[in-house]
Amino acid sequence: MIILASKSQSRRAMLDAAGVAHDAIPAALDERAVERGLEGCVAAEVAEALAVAKAQAVAMEHPGRLVLGSDSLVVCEGQRFDKPANRAQAAEHLRFFSGKVMELHSAAALVRDDTCEWSQAALAQLHVRELSESFVEHYLDHEWPEVGHCVGVFRIEAMGVQLFERIEGDQFTVLGMPLLPVLGALRELGVLES
Repeated sequence: MIILASKSQSRRAMLDAAGVAHDAIPAALDERAVERGLEGCVAAEVAEALAVAKAQAVAMEHPGRLVLGSDSLVVCEGQRFDKPANRAQAAEHLRFFSGKVMELHSAAALVRDDTCEWSQAALAQLHVRELSESFVEHYLDHEWPEVGHCVGVFRIEAMGVQLFERIEGDQFTVLGMPLLPVLGALRELGVLES
């Protein structure tokens, strides 16, 4: 049984649906501190490094266990976005995304003890439709505070699907983890039947 170094409900649901037995233990990690050491890196590299760091943080507390870390980040017109700090900032993010393409980088890493055994990042491009001010307020009335925990201010499995006119990339990447490559790596490591 692996450990998922996350409290994300969508990541847990993906593993459950795929039949991957796991314990969920969130990583105690200062993500901003990790990011400070990654200046100059492209978004995919940052997401992958954060996935590795989360897995390492949990692996240190659970010797011998295989730990899956994952991270997602959003870039829009060259600007990186983190989870919104409050509802007002969530509305600002949505106004910025309106009519633009949001790049969602989702990464995963498998770590045992102090060794990263596998990592990979994937990209989804989400084409945000033009959002009216009344829609932004209506959306946040229904989705806040849940989307406060989501980079990009959306849950694709909920009302967040209404933000987009087109999505390029697989659904798992959009949900926050490149699941198909994760499953392939788990097979290669002998965790899942091949």
